[in-house]
Amino acid sequence: MKVHILDDWSDTLRHLPCFDRLSGHDVTVWTDHAEGADLAARLQGAEAVCLFRERTRITAELLDALPDLRLISGRGAWPHVDVAACAARGVAFASLKPAEAPNHAAAELTWALILAALRDLPGQFASAKAGKWQAGVGRTLRGKTIGIYGHGRIGRLIAGYAAAFGAQVLWWGSEAGRARAAAHGGEVPASRADFFARSDIVTLHLRLTAETQGIVTAADLALMQPRAVLVNTSRAGLIAPGALRAALDLGRPGLAALDVFDAEPVTDPADPLLSHPRVIATPHIGFVTEEEFDLQFADIFDQVNAFAAGRPIHLVSPPSA
Repeated sequence: MKVHILDDWSDTLRHLPCFDRLSGHDVTVWTDHAEGADLAARLQGAEAVCLFRERTRITAELLDALPDLRLISGRGAWPHVDVAACAARGVAFASLKPAEAPNHAAAELTWALILAALRDLPGQFASAKAGKWQAGVGRTLRGKTIGIYGHGRIGRLIAGYAAAFGAQVLWWGSEAGRARAAAHGGEVPASRADFFARSDIVTLHLRLTAETQGIVTAADLALMQPRAVLVNTSRAGLIAPGALRAALDLGRPGLAALDVFDAEPVTDPADPLLSHPRVIATPHIGFVTEEEFDLQFADIFDQVNAFAAGRPIHLVSPPSA
């Protein structure tokens, strides 16, 4: 099959072990991003398209411009794919939602951001390189209270890190999530207000759904301590629009450590949130490690091979008869 891989911005995939799974196909790897007519032009003749997370939207208009397309292969949730349009045009869409394995890469980045925030590592890096040596005094993580919003796979990894560092953990989330946390011996505060008010660090680990959109409100953030840190490596949409910037302007919380933004990529250094003096940021790299890419794309490429062999797997939208 003629297979196109989109948005491999760092040209990583062809150097990973999983890439050998496509050895029987005619493969094109795109290391930049394209949209609209430019994207349709470069995908002419493609029979299978492999998606790189949510970097490219699959729309009805794009599908109409690709008459040879038979398969779209992805991994995880698919808010960026018009599944109905795929079904209507007889294009198979396959995407595996892993059931058990946690994303260690995202958990590790979350922990790195927590440490970077408490020790002001960005400021210390800049000071040392500018020949000014030490810049201020950091804070120790041991003894701090970490509020984990979401009792899922990544949240549980964070709780394990917290225990190793001598930090206390509080849990919040849905009623079912709080019940699971309590059943596993975790501390669940008496109220949502207590959770935000007592936490030195609040870290968000929820999937973005219709129910969780904007679930963290301005009122929640106003309850946080002036020296508290909000960490978000999940999805920007979990926080109500405009609430985080306004809260930072008011000084509660005192700092945000972010890996996700409302509109990505953020290429304007003057973006109001990215450039905020109370924000430290990374460019959505929670999943960006060689090991995580190899794991994810092994599944994506297996879906291509299964489809080519006439035994498709993980179908969300079936092919035409």
